[in-house]
Order: sequence, then structure tokens, then C-alpha cells
Amino acid sequence: MNSEEKLREEVDALSDLLRSYQKAYYVDARPLVSDSEYDRVFDRLKLIEESHPRFRFPDSPTERVGSDLSADFPEVTHTIPVLSLDKAYDEPTIQDWISKCEKKEQQQLSFVLEQKIDGISMVLYYEKGVLVRAVTRGNGTVGNDVTANVKTIKSVPLRLTKPVDIAVRGEVYLPKAPFKALNEKMAEPYANPRNLTAGSIRRKKSNEAAQIPLTIFVYEGFWKDNIPFKSHVEILAELKTLGFRTNPNIGLFCATEMEAQKTLKKAGLDWKWGSFQDLQKHIREQTANREGLPYEIDGLVLKINEIAVRERLGYTEHHPRWALAYKFESPQGVSTVKQIDVQVGRTGRITPVARIEPVLIGGSTVSNVTLHNQLYIDELELAKGDTVEVSKRGDVIPAVERVIDKNTSGNTTYHIPSRCPVCGTELIQKGSHHFCPNFNCPAQVLGRIEFFVGKDQMDITSLGPKTVAFLIDKGFIGDVPDLYTVDYKQLIGQPGFKDKKILSIINGVEESKKQPFSRVVASLGMPEIGKKIVDMLIESGYDSMDKLLAVAEKKDMEALKKVRLVAGITADNLIESLNDPQMRKRIHALTEAGLQMEKVEEKEEELLPQVFEGQVWCVTGSFEHFNPRSLAVVEIEKRGGRSVTSITGKTTHLLCGKGGGSKIAKAEKVGATLVNEETFVRLLDGQSQENGGETPSVAPQGDVQGELF
Repeated sequence: MNSEEKLREEVDALSDLLRSYQKAYYVDARPLVSDSEYDRVFDRLKLIEESHPRFRFPDSPTERVGSDLSADFPEVTHTIPVLSLDKAYDEPTIQDWISKCEKKEQQQLSFVLEQKIDGISMVLYYEKGVLVRAVTRGNGTVGNDVTANVKTIKSVPLRLTKPVDIAVRGEVYLPKAPFKALNEKMAEPYANPRNLTAGSIRRKKSNEAAQIPLTIFVYEGFWKDNIPFKSHVEILAELKTLGFRTNPNIGLFCATEMEAQKTLKKAGLDWKWGSFQDLQKHIREQTANREGLPYEIDGLVLKINEIAVRERLGYTEHHPRWALAYKFESPQGVSTVKQIDVQVGRTGRITPVARIEPVLIGGSTVSNVTLHNQLYIDELELAKGDTVEVSKRGDVIPAVERVIDKNTSGNTTYHIPSRCPVCGTELIQKGSHHFCPNFNCPAQVLGRIEFFVGKDQMDITSLGPKTVAFLIDKGFIGDVPDLYTVDYKQLIGQPGFKDKKILSIINGVEESKKQPFSRVVASLGMPEIGKKIVDMLIESGYDSMDKLLAVAEKKDMEALKKVRLVAGITADNLIESLNDPQMRKRIHALTEAGLQMEKVEEKEEELLPQVFEGQVWCVTGSFEHFNPRSLAVVEIEKRGGRSVTSITGKTTHLLCGKGGGSKIAKAEKVGATLVNEETFVRLLDGQSQENGGETPSVAPQGDVQGELF
């Protein structure tokens, strides 16, 4: 055997080994080796492929890493029917459907009940057992080729256990836990796992998609030369044998419980089973238990098990006649789209919003519904004047679920305009979203400043949205650094600006200069660079702005990837943002203004009496002596208390300032103690709430004290 043959033999052996490791870990959830052993084998194969590119094959396990080459998502025509499902919203409708199917076929049928995963529908095409294409559902006839991105999903087999030609339908999704972890560090969080999944699948670079831990459940198989099986149960059993990940939370229901149990045992499947009398009970259990699942489901799917019956019933233009989706009940209503507008966010991101006829849903009136992006609109084929079904997903987020009736005005599917509605700049597209690239777009300027002064950022509470908008509109400020250079004396005589308010603004701005370096970085508004990411960067030694700018200037991706939670996308965003000339100019100006641009080691303070130990405090309103109000939170935590931002059953105290709002009523409802500022100051001084005593003399916070001028 020559050296060439030996190398090929090693590549085949390493590939087979890695495939078995990947299937055991990502499909079967039974790891075979340690992470270090897996990495050793993986690195060896990668080294051979890099040194000898002729040995890198399309189904190589190293394809999971992805590429930094841009994808254009060409359109591909499906070779199988990729349709929607007819829907039912109550149990009687399901029973009617079952009865109609059995009456039409004049025989007793069996049914499979599956969970309807709330993800992205995907069709996987295999030739001789090797994945050749992964295509989105699209319009059911034509979808987008996203093969490079889907190859990074570790539960998608790149090579099957048998050399078959097959098309497989499945649902790509993101489990709840990683969604929550990823969303917490994003500058613009996603509304739900499905949206993040859709965005990840359409990343232009597959190595970015690889950073999102997507997975898949498959639920249908279509063989090139007819389906060689008699039942859906047999199809799913075979898909599992081929190496696919199938959902174990499935039920089979037959005329008798014994028949269902016997069928599953023969197929080697560990599902729920029962007679037709058990079906309603199972549906109710699935509905009740859905919150405890590690992934989102938005309903259940009932399918006829017998393949011959399916073939006889066939399809409509919209859906197969042999399957029915049971949608979980959610508050919903019917309305008409009056107008579709676009909003411009602080990063320039364009968000279309449907203005609908007001409709009462779940106890509140809905008149505006976010449409996310052009892809979302295209999927709905939504136009002005359409009659739509609107729901509150999770009983919170309004969403257009479907178009019930098309408009009679001839309006076609809405398209986001090519230019920014605020400044007129031509829009650019990144992934599935459109952006205004004009840094000085008035909408972006307003958004940046509102974000910077917000409670969770620099916490300049005296600069609320109306005040910020007024300062921009009147030309007092044009960007974030102007907050620290403007002469606020110019506000004298302006409507609504009395001496006390102006003094409060000055104090708040001055006090913000004491905010720690971590807050300053998080307040710059870099995409996906939130507080947790900043803390990880500082913990890893990037504890000054100079160090962050230096690593960005070098574009040292490898160094940043060593920082926990900083994945490829986040590192790219950090480098791109810190190398932007406008961002550098802003950082320089804020440095000149005296903001903290490096971590300062806090001096150890004398431990204060822990008078708030075991207490949970919420703070609301504005205060004379604690401006910004985060200063009150600091005092609470110094004395052993815990602070929260919203009222829950565990809240013991509410510190109420002026304009406390709805939190006061909520606090009274849960039995929390209400504390005003005067009483709070006495408590800080060690006096009990019951005792009177003189209020300690506390000067206003900040460098500017006393009268304004």
C-alpha cells in the first residue's frame, strides 16, 4: 500500500469514527468518548484535509465548522410536496376529522400524534446516502438552498447508514436554554427561538451559523422509488435507523390499546400508545405539559398511519388531506391591515410594523403588530388591506398568524422601501434584515442617546425620552458625547425646564461619569455586546478601552474567541464596531469628557450594619437625594438587601419616589412594605422605621449642589 492509499484509509477511518461519535452525542444523547478525545480525532482529520485538500469530501465531519465564504441562497424547486397543514382549534373538530376519514375509507384507521415544533421547516435531499441539498420550505414549490448552514447542525447526518435516495422533511429549532443564554447577550434580543433560528439559517457565512446550537427533528421521509413501507410508524423507525433524530414524544392510537402496543414493539419504538378513547386525554396532557418541554411547540399534528390511505386521500393545493394540525388555543382576533410603516432603530435596523384596525385580544387592544423583516412578510404574502388573524404569542407578543382574505384593492405583497424613511439614504441588506447605513440618521441618533442614558446603561434618569427628543430637536445635542459638553444653562426659559429640573439633569450627567468601565462599554450600543459579554471581556484581561481598541485594530479573532461567551459573530461585531471611525471618535470624546475608560479596583469599604439582610427591595420613581436612583440600590445592597427591577411575590419592600406608577399597587397586592425617601434615609442611618428622629442631612448627589446659578 503506497502513502496515498494509507492517507485515504486514515481519512476514511477518522471520518467513520467521528460520525459515530457525533451520532452518539447529538442524536442518541449517549456520548462515547470524552471531549478531549473527540477533539484529538477531529483535529487530526482537519490537519490532513488542510494539507491534502483532495481528501476533503462533502460529507466530511469537519463540514460542521462552516465556512467564512458568503452564501447567496439560490432558489431550488422541491421534488416533493412541501405544503402547510389544515388546522383545528378544538377537540370536536379533531373527532369530526377522524370520523370523516374513516367514513370515506370505510375502514378503521390508526393515527400518529406528533408535537408541532415551533421552528423552521427544512427539506433534506440525499443521493446515495449523502446530503446534497438542504432547502427551506419557501412557498411550497420553490425554496432557498441553505445547505452550507444546515451542514453545521450536528444532529443532521451528512451521510446515512444506507446508500438511499431520499428526501426528508424536518423542523430545525433552537432549544429554550441556549436561546435564553444567547438572547441575554444580544443588543437587540429576538422575540422567540423561532426568529433566532430563522435568522441563523440565513446567515451569509456558515461559520456564523455554526455558532448557534441548532438541532432538528425529522418527521417525514420520501423515497425516490416510492415509499417501501406500509405505515408512518415504519417510516419513522427507518429514519431513525438511517441516523436521523426523531422526536420520542410521539403517540400511536389504534382501535385497541393492545394493537397500538404491539405495533410499536415490532417497530422498536418507545412511544406513548393507546386506544382512540385515550387520544383526547393524551392531547390534554401534551397541552398542559408543553411549558416544561426543553423546546417550544405551538401545537400537535395528527396523521393517518396507513400509507395506502394517505395516497388515496392525496393533497389539496394547500395541505395533505391525511394530516391535521391542532393549534394550542391562544388569544386571537381578526382585523384589517390599514397601513404598513417602517421604523428605524438605533443600529439602523429597519423594522416593518402593521397598523391594524384596533382589536381586543386577551384583555388588551392591539393596533400595532411587528412584522420583523421582509422574509416574514413574504411568508405571509401580506399586503395593505388584507384581513388577518392576529394572536398574542405566549399571551404577550402580538403577531400576524395568517392572511384570511386578500384585499380587494389589488395591493400586492408589501416590500420594504429601498430608502430610509427618515433620512432618505439607500438601505443595505444584512442577512434577513435591512439597515440604514447613515450614522447621522436622526432616528439612529435619537435611539443611540436614549439607549446610552437608559436605566440599564449610564442610568441618567433625568434625561427621559421626551427630554432627549427635545434637546435633539432644538439643536442642543447631536450625538452621545454632546451630553457632556452642552451648556445646560441654555435651557433657562425653555418650556418645562425649571431650575430644579435643570439641576437634576446636570447632577445626573456629572454622576454618570462615575459609572464603572463595564457600564460605559455596554452603553456604547455595539451589536450583541451587552453587560454579560463586557464582564467576560474584563474578566479575561480586557479591562481598559486601550486594550479593547488594540485587539480590535489587530483583528485578533483567535484572542477574542478564548473569552467565554464570545463566539465568532460576537467577536466580529466587536472588531467591526471598535474599528468604525465614528465609534472611535465617540470613544475619544467620552474619554475627554471624563468617563471611566478602564477598570478601577474598588477600595474595600467598612462593612455596614446589614439592616436589610433577607429583604428584597424594588425601587421606583425619582428622588431628591438619590439621582440616579441606582444610588439607592447601591445603599440597599451594601446593607445586605437584594434588589429587583419588578414586583414579585418575593418582594418585601418598595422604595417609592415621585411618579412611582403601577408598581405601588402591585406592591400593596403582594403585601410588600412601602417606604418613602425620608424613611429610607432614616433606615440607612440605622434608625428603625417606627422611630422618628431627625432626618440626616444628605446633600444632593453629584458635583453640582445647592442653587443652580
